[in-house]
Amino acid sequence: MSTAPHYKANLRDIQFNLFEFLKIQDTVFGQKPFGELDEATARQTLDTMLPVCTGVMAEGFTEGDRVPLGFDPRTGTVTLSPAMKKAFEAYFESGLNALDLPQHLGGMGAPPSLAWGAFEMVVGSNPAAAFAFLGNVLARIIDTLATDAQKKRFVGPMLERRWGGTMVLTEPDAGSDVGAARAKAKQVKDDLWHIEGVKRFITNGDLDVVENIVHLVLARPEGAGPGTKGLSMFIVPKFLVNDDGSLGERNGVYCTNLEKKMGLKASATCEMTFGDGKPAVGWLVGNVHDGMRQMFHVIEHARMAVGLKSAATLSTAYLNALAYTKERKQGADLKAGKNAPRVTVINHPDVRRMLLMQKSHAEGMRALILFNANIQDQVEMLGGHTDDKAAELNALNDLVLPLIKGYCSEKAYEILNLSLQSYGGSGYLQDYPVEQYIRDQKIDTLYEGTTHIQALDLLMRKVAKDGGATLQGLMGRIAQTLESNEGGDALKDERAMLGEALTSLQTGLGALMEKLGESVYHVGLQGNRVLFALSEVVIAWLLVRHAAVALEKKKTATGPDVPFYEGKIVSARFFCREVLPNVALAMSHVQKSSLLAMEVPEDAF
Repeated sequence: MSTAPHYKANLRDIQFNLFEFLKIQDTVFGQKPFGELDEATARQTLDTMLPVCTGVMAEGFTEGDRVPLGFDPRTGTVTLSPAMKKAFEAYFESGLNALDLPQHLGGMGAPPSLAWGAFEMVVGSNPAAAFAFLGNVLARIIDTLATDAQKKRFVGPMLERRWGGTMVLTEPDAGSDVGAARAKAKQVKDDLWHIEGVKRFITNGDLDVVENIVHLVLARPEGAGPGTKGLSMFIVPKFLVNDDGSLGERNGVYCTNLEKKMGLKASATCEMTFGDGKPAVGWLVGNVHDGMRQMFHVIEHARMAVGLKSAATLSTAYLNALAYTKERKQGADLKAGKNAPRVTVINHPDVRRMLLMQKSHAEGMRALILFNANIQDQVEMLGGHTDDKAAELNALNDLVLPLIKGYCSEKAYEILNLSLQSYGGSGYLQDYPVEQYIRDQKIDTLYEGTTHIQALDLLMRKVAKDGGATLQGLMGRIAQTLESNEGGDALKDERAMLGEALTSLQTGLGALMEKLGESVYHVGLQGNRVLFALSEVVIAWLLVRHAAVALEKKKTATGPDVPFYEGKIVSARFFCREVLPNVALAMSHVQKSSLLAMEVPEDAF
């Protein structure tokens, strides 16, 4: 068993996505608002992050799982383990927190593609710690949405003094039905309100490593209508904040319970009580009642982060499993006699199949996420434009988000089991990190909208709102690759397989639209299949395009770049042969969709 930190980064593939495939040094750097960045600075930033993430950040991963969080119910205070505190400090001392902050807030102003590429290493090394840095994100959102007075009160202190931050939506009786929330807000004067209610599943609702925590809370003002349209968003700090940014007295918001969980144990999942015995003072964000739209700034960031957490976990699990299979000797080669010399596990066919399944999915998920991050680059480069191009890019980002969150979280959990299986019986032990990876990652399919919520969001919101135009545009991009002969004869078979999968997907989508005439239940029954099939077609498309780049680069490559590019080509070929056939099968289910499950009497279950 190795005593080294668990995390293995794939910085080389992050760099490939950013600088060889997306070529952000040519298409993003030098453009407003990223005009002062260049490739050398970006590469140096990633290189600087690597030892922090593989070192002290990763060192807190295991201890955070083994050493319970402390909780004092009298004060509502949560305490972290010593190693988690070190990870928190290391993140800020290294300056990583400044990477994606805009320059007017004192940051580097990195584009989303670079910021998300960097965040992969942070969240892969220590996901519980990574989600303790939400204060940075909330400060940016408050800076975008709040009144000038609210910005002055909160944004500077939040960034300068490393305050924590939370998103506060879920209630015990409402769950994912946010519109059923009953937390109340009563106006005191102007933008000042009192909040009352109980919220649940609040990540890092309390931490002892920050002097203050800013909660963004959804609550229903007195007299407001039902559903999500009646909700407003409020800034509710743990300690009140004076006009000059200094701390005032304790506010009436407390952690009143700490959940005991299957995994991600170092991340405090809190029940939060507002206004019990003491007013919970909040500021109405922007002094406007537009809570759900405002909260989606946080939700969309969180969904992207959760999908990336899953991809990052699968990536490090694969690299750990790969290292083990290259060291462990077990059994003879299948073609040799039983008395032949023992070989390393990687020489067994089924182990190679499992490794390539992990590799191709990890690289494919990274490709999907950074592709969408680059769409976000382009949105920011358009600034406040409201023209057709801006609308098209915004819609594409919205369409891809449920793929990232839904597919990556669900599929990573499935493929992580192959990471564990690659170890044999040793994978079941805490001597190796994979069993914790699986426990820590499972939550990704559940929070920030379960997998099926993502499927419904994809079909009933993102596709439906423009009559499928954005989806057709995405599939049109894939068709252009097929027509362009990208990769030449070397990728002829892969393009053909991609074309067949795309046709199957289009046929299945057409069948589903027809079945909607019978019942909307067909979307409920088949939505996940459509989500997964679309994700796999898009991922295969990106991997084939990656392989085309790798084929060209390999012609002049030397040293470790040669096997790296070979591996990129193999990932595309394997994914097209072993995963893409799932699309035709899934779409055949869609075409044959019946309402049997909805017609079964409850007593028959």
